[in-house]
Amino acid sequence: MNRSLLIIFATVGLDAVGIGLVFPILPRLIQEVTHASNVASWIGIMAALYAMMQFVFAPMLGALSDRLGRRPVLLISMGGAAINYLIMAFAPQLWMLLIGRAIAGLTSANISVATAYITDISAEDTRARRFGLFNATFGAGFIIGPVLGGIFGDYWLRLPFIAAAILNGSNLLLAFLMLPESRKPSRQPIDFAALNPLRPFRWIFSMKGLMPIIVVFFIFSGVGEVYGTCWALWGHDAFCWNGLWIGLSLGTYGVCQALAQAFLPGPAVKLLGERATILVGVAGTSLALIVMSLTTHPWMVFAIMPVFVLGGIGVPSLQSLATRMVDNDRQGQFQGVLASAISLASIIAPLAFSSFYFVVQKQWPGAIWLSAIAVYAITVPLVLNLHIPQAKMAAAT
Repeated sequence: MNRSLLIIFATVGLDAVGIGLVFPILPRLIQEVTHASNVASWIGIMAALYAMMQFVFAPMLGALSDRLGRRPVLLISMGGAAINYLIMAFAPQLWMLLIGRAIAGLTSANISVATAYITDISAEDTRARRFGLFNATFGAGFIIGPVLGGIFGDYWLRLPFIAAAILNGSNLLLAFLMLPESRKPSRQPIDFAALNPLRPFRWIFSMKGLMPIIVVFFIFSGVGEVYGTCWALWGHDAFCWNGLWIGLSLGTYGVCQALAQAFLPGPAVKLLGERATILVGVAGTSLALIVMSLTTHPWMVFAIMPVFVLGGIGVPSLQSLATRMVDNDRQGQFQGVLASAISLASIIAPLAFSSFYFVVQKQWPGAIWLSAIAVYAITVPLVLNLHIPQAKMAAAT
């Protein structure tokens, strides 16, 4: 593996670590600066702010990297990430934390630029393997992040942010000294109309018959936000977990999901078909969430994790099914719409789930998981009634 790829993978991994390390400690940090006992709403606002900055700025950073080159945009985003973590490490007031999370969301939009960089330097026959490593690196960072955040946060609440700032600053220095440019800057003017993040939604209503699967993607992505938004709050309220146990539980969940998505979807689809595999994933996740909503024993959370594995087979199967819904000449357009729907769900869902948790926190914190099941249930009739063109079915077989 060449030096450039190692630096890019380090950037992606550190982005994921930075996202994950915040989860176990953010509730306590907000309590420290606001002196409020119920901070669920602020958790949702911060998660939505982070996602909104990604949603708005990812197209802009991608366009700037085409115009100016990948290297300067990546360096700026690395520097922004380091600055964000320093702000959050020492911020005495809530508005400073909000600014920090906004900067974090903006700079984490560099994933699209890192993807373009890998495409620039990779031959077609190596791209699949390299993108596999790319996704694995992000997944590993997202598993490591919550564990480190919990351990460091128990020692000192601000320590995880200082560690993240040091790591991102080191990566910035390494990239500045050793990362070459992957493409020549373009002299073509930037198409500002293409920077509108809502632009792909114009195509939704022109894609007849595709609205149900877009809604399913939206719901799946929205439900996935409940874990990052409410897991730490629930762990503390239900079991009085400290940062270490919150981080370990999130890390265990991440490992189960990664293993499931890596090894189970292919055999499951061959055995059951895509529709049934998606529904089995929904059923497995729902069963695990029911147990979590009712249990008063923390060991049950870890015991139910293998059932969560079943939930990990749903999204890859849905992605496979989606590719058969349109012709090859519309795949790019369709995937753009799906990406926008997922981003929009990442903005709306944290606000909705955190508001619900604010209501049920004192009476029954586990009710948050039942609300996720209720949202999931909407997908069942949609999946059952998805219409797949016969020509696509024949081509797939």
